[in-house]
Amino acid sequence: MATNPASGAPRKPARDTRQRSHPGQTLVGLTGGIASGKSVVAGMLTDCGAVVIDHDRLAHDVVDVGTPGLQAVVRRFGDGVLTPDRALNRSRLGAIIFGDARARHDLDAIIHPLVWKASDELEDRAPADAVVVHDVPLLVETGQQDDFDLVVVVDVPEPLQLRRLIVRNRLSRQQALARIGAQASRAERLAAADVVIDNSGSLDATRTQVDTLWRRLTGDGH
Repeated sequence: MATNPASGAPRKPARDTRQRSHPGQTLVGLTGGIASGKSVVAGMLTDCGAVVIDHDRLAHDVVDVGTPGLQAVVRRFGDGVLTPDRALNRSRLGAIIFGDARARHDLDAIIHPLVWKASDELEDRAPADAVVVHDVPLLVETGQQDDFDLVVVVDVPEPLQLRRLIVRNRLSRQQALARIGAQASRAERLAAADVVIDNSGSLDATRTQVDTLWRRLTGDGH
């Protein structure tokens, strides 16, 4: 499996757009750094009428109790990553992969292909003329920029991102910086963007930008 040389994350095989199940769909890749407010924008797009596919949610679902994904994780990391009721102990697994690039790569190699398969199935089930938004935290890291008709990046200045992350996750400055540093850089995300949503202001300001984006996606200029 190919990997992104910058992050080590597995790269998704390139999508052949000629083989889409629904050529009339508009496919949007939505991404943003941690604590950028990407989920807020995803919610606004849902309100507009988009079909939003949450890749973070899928990453949890594919390693749920009894799934082949969880079995593969246990084969690689052992029964010690399970809770007494045989669910994935995410804290324990996180402790194992933190700072261990090989272990993190092995986990990504298990989870990412399962998420891609699940997201493709959800996309296939969406209406033939839908705006389908793939909410992908690691879109740039996994090389998926070219899979979409439009890439939307939710952006905030780095000092604001750091403050939000410290407050939201109750992290030290050093812990927050480490999490930010594990992702693509702000410059790398912006370089991949067709549209940038500035989420550094009020919710109303963000909503105005999302409404403008929605009109562009649906061809409604009014």
